[in-house]
Amino acid sequence: MPADLLRRFVYKSPDHFEDHAAVMRRLLPQCARAMADGSLDVLGGATDSPGWTGAPGRRRRRTPSTCSCSPGGRTPSSLLSPYGIADIFDMVTAIYRDVTAFLDGWIRHPTADAHVVQCVRHWLDDLLSDASPLSFWIGDGEDAAAAELQSWPATHAPARLRAQGEPDLATRAELLALPYDERWAHPYWTKPSVTN
Repeated sequence: MPADLLRRFVYKSPDHFEDHAAVMRRLLPQCARAMADGSLDVLGGATDSPGWTGAPGRRRRRTPSTCSCSPGGRTPSSLLSPYGIADIFDMVTAIYRDVTAFLDGWIRHPTADAHVVQCVRHWLDDLLSDASPLSFWIGDGEDAAAAELQSWPATHAPARLRAQGEPDLATRAELLALPYDERWAHPYWTKPSVTN
């Protein structure tokens, strides 16, 4: 599908198509490729689109993505996506209407583990406050997706974060396993590590 047509479909409001979710799932592979190579400015315009708008002001500032897949942790800038991995995760899970498949499929690999660091760092403030970090999710299912997203870092991320040299981030991710009041009453907050 030509990029301009793909862009128009991605920006349609949910009530434009009879089965909006099915159309978005069909567009997901091409949309993800175009997002990765920078030929589709989905994230930049998504907040202005009725099809992708969450609550006003929920969208965070984008940060450039990084990749640790080549020697020295550097990749030629022409190979980097213009979007951070957390933004891409947010967009594709909103299109697919599910976080489970993406969390379950998050392989163990140095690059994937570096992406875990980026995503947990991006999500953690919202998750610790029991808020959803999913800026592009529209309609039903966001609370369940956010709850699953909240439990995943507590269970699956700490060891990976520590292996990436992020012990403080790992400790805060572990706090997500606690109920809200216990989370904020935890001694971590009165005696944070020196890396905090």
